[in-house]
Amino acid sequence: MDVLSIILIVVGAVVGLAVGFGFGIVYRKKFAEREIGSAEAEATRILNEAIRSGESRKKEMLLEVKDEIHKSRTEHEKEVKERRAELTKQERRLEQKETNLDKKTEAFERKEEELARRMEEVAKAKQEAEDVKKAHLATLERISGLSQEQAKQFLLETVETEVRHETAMKIKEIEQQMKDDCDEKAREILSIAIQRCAADHAAEATVSVVPLPTDEMKGRIIGREGRNIRTLETITGVDLIIDDTPEAITVSSFDPVRREVARLALEKLIADGRIHPTRIEDCVEKAKRDVDRTIREEGERACIETGVHGLNPELIKILGRQKYRTSYGQNVLNHSMEVSHIAGLMASELGVDVTLAKRAGLLHDLGKSIDHEVEGSHVQLGADLARKYKENPVIVNAIEAHHGDVEPKTVIAVLVQAADAVSAARPGARRENVENYIRRLQKLEELTGTYPGVEKAYAIQAGREVRIMVKPEEVTEDNMIILAREIAKKIEAELEYPGQIKINCIRETKAVEYAK
Repeated sequence: MDVLSIILIVVGAVVGLAVGFGFGIVYRKKFAEREIGSAEAEATRILNEAIRSGESRKKEMLLEVKDEIHKSRTEHEKEVKERRAELTKQERRLEQKETNLDKKTEAFERKEEELARRMEEVAKAKQEAEDVKKAHLATLERISGLSQEQAKQFLLETVETEVRHETAMKIKEIEQQMKDDCDEKAREILSIAIQRCAADHAAEATVSVVPLPTDEMKGRIIGREGRNIRTLETITGVDLIIDDTPEAITVSSFDPVRREVARLALEKLIADGRIHPTRIEDCVEKAKRDVDRTIREEGERACIETGVHGLNPELIKILGRQKYRTSYGQNVLNHSMEVSHIAGLMASELGVDVTLAKRAGLLHDLGKSIDHEVEGSHVQLGADLARKYKENPVIVNAIEAHHGDVEPKTVIAVLVQAADAVSAARPGARRENVENYIRRLQKLEELTGTYPGVEKAYAIQAGREVRIMVKPEEVTEDNMIILAREIAKKIEAELEYPGQIKINCIRETKAVEYAK
């Protein structure tokens, strides 16, 4: 096939395609016009239907709105009617309340007027009563011869006198009843305790006397140029008094243990006969060992006799030192043992711990064993020693309280106080320095003689009783009871004394006349 044929074929194909495309376009245009026409007709139909439907819907909605408006109007009218009815009802209530209030106001005004009238009547009656009272008071003053203030003072004095009398009698009655009950029980307990614990007493001095076989021994003890006596005094720390007393040397020292060491050393030297400084040193060393052994043995004996066990060994030694300590001539170790026994017996009567009471009684004067060596009172020293060796706090309190330095916290502390007073106050147990005795009696008389109304005061019965003479014109019978009580309280607060002091108030009136 040549080129021309091909070109013709191609041209033919192209022309065919162009003709076909043209027919297609024409056909589609006609088809489109038909479609558009039918669409416009459909659209017109739909629009007409929509308009008709909208009109009908509009009518329906208008009807619904009218119904709603009618319904709302009906409800509103109903609500308005109800509110009007309620307001009408409230108005009627308010009118009724206003009417009642007016009535009450009128009644109140009438009552107020009535009250004002009555107040005027009461004021008039009160004034009349005051006038009558003044008239009566004037009449009473004229009849009695006393003014109103004088009569009031007279009545007050009369009532005060009666009350004072009744008070004094009641105080006396209560005190007597309490004293009778307490005395009876205390006598019973103390009598049982003392009866079961009887002990002899022997007063001891603060000096020791060493007997000599001959007066020639004094010169040998003094030694050449006094070397022997100086050695003995230096080593033992005592004073040797060599005077005109025949066949005796006095050993004096504030420390009883040193005095005992010196006494034993002197006895050994006198028995041996060889007296020189070297021999003196040997005898003093032996005497110290003997005294230490005796101290330990005495402490153990005291524990065994009182039934007190488990004491620290150092406490036993300190307790044994009391054998060489005296208090107002009374041996302190014997005193402590006696206090232990008495406290234990009273504890058994009262149902208290007997063992603890005995232990506290035995250790109550522990501080007296070292009060020559350490500063402080024997009470504080004894309490410190008890704490140091881990004694029971009850015992520490009993030691601190046995002279009233602190408040007793237990029954045992009170029992130790009582037992200490019983042991110290027994006849012959202690002796007192004459100067101290006289000073105590003078202070007792001065203290009781300072009260108003007291004419004279005498201390008798060795200070166990104070006899007070009162002025009868100043102190009445009732006031005597109160005066005696006040003096007793003052003596308890300001004086220290063993046992108890009886306050005996005496009021005496005399009438003297002569028959001629």
